[in-house]
Amino acid sequence: MQRFSVLFLCSVLLTGCSGLGALKDAASGIGEYFGASDNADPPAELKEFEPAVKMTVLWDAGIGKGYAKQYVNLVPAVTEDKIFAVDRKGEVQARNRLGGDKLWSVDTELVVSAGPVAGRGKLILGTSNAEVVALNDSDGSVLWKTNVSSEILALPRIEGDTVVVRSSDGRITALDEESGATRWYYDRTIPALSIRSRGSPTIAEDVVLDGYGSGKLIALQLDDGKPKWEATIALPHGRSEIERLVDMDSDPIVNGNTIYVTGYQGGVAAVSLSDGEVLWRQSNLFSYTGMAAARRSLFVTDAGSDVWQLDMRSGADLWKQDELHLRRLTAPALIDDYVVVGDFEGYLHLLSQEDGSLVGRVRVDKSAIATTPLVFDDVVYVYTSGGTLAAISVKGLSGSSPDDRLRLE
Repeated sequence: MQRFSVLFLCSVLLTGCSGLGALKDAASGIGEYFGASDNADPPAELKEFEPAVKMTVLWDAGIGKGYAKQYVNLVPAVTEDKIFAVDRKGEVQARNRLGGDKLWSVDTELVVSAGPVAGRGKLILGTSNAEVVALNDSDGSVLWKTNVSSEILALPRIEGDTVVVRSSDGRITALDEESGATRWYYDRTIPALSIRSRGSPTIAEDVVLDGYGSGKLIALQLDDGKPKWEATIALPHGRSEIERLVDMDSDPIVNGNTIYVTGYQGGVAAVSLSDGEVLWRQSNLFSYTGMAAARRSLFVTDAGSDVWQLDMRSGADLWKQDELHLRRLTAPALIDDYVVVGDFEGYLHLLSQEDGSLVGRVRVDKSAIATTPLVFDDVVYVYTSGGTLAAISVKGLSGSSPDDRLRLE
């Protein structure tokens, strides 16, 4: 049986109980440091290897205080020519996506916990004070601000003229994208013991998909919030509340008419988008960071920071890369024929999709890369917990090296 330390017990939230704010702040994010194996094991040390692919930091820049040592979900957002990032204290910057030059910067004085997400000329942010805020992406001015039921850690989603947010108490709220007015909300019962996760809802074919406690996945109609179906992906088992903790808390992935989901002690499963039927379930691994899909494969970072390739049709495992064990890896992102993940020491690692072998590595910062790398137009973008925003090429530049990066103010 897996051993749990006091630190792990502190990493879960007793949602719905009062007086736990101090516990949340003290223990935020500790759970992501530990995987499914004995949590006394140290992270794997990096081994020297001959890279087959050159990774080059094209430019980097500082964004305020970064995460300010908090467990938050701050990510870069890109458009065709711009990249945006925000720090915990509310400093928002827009930069040229290709060169990194600063276009504008504003201090919103918000306590930002999630975002930004870009769409329809807006940047959408969530805060620890239960605010959803829309900024004009051309100058950072506030377009609207509205309140929801609790802190927002999940990334907002924009679909057409609707913004969907999930707050930490489990409520899903749909807002008008132009005004921020509430269109509908959906409450569901969540267990007293649950994981504090960066997982976010997904919208596909006018349906909002979201996993939650007790191993459930729900589909809500985007126009009115009414449930279309609910599926049980994994059943809790064990004697104690910790052993019975199951939380489908990673972002659902949609490919065609199939949804792929995973979560804490929930395995990996394929579910029909039409009716919620579970098509297959792989119970040998799970992830609370997330997955990526390409061709007929799923790529999964498991709870022990091992990276897997699974057959999308059956869930069968095709390869496993364990040389980065317990390095607190992000969910995978895909670029060309490679898988890219970040780790707790600021390294980006490049793996072959064919066999999982390590083919490239570069260090972006000394602070952790805690959220999934973002790939846009064959460039990898990351935002570290220490506040470094960086652009990385995986094809290399003739005559350059990682130390030749352009450092920007």
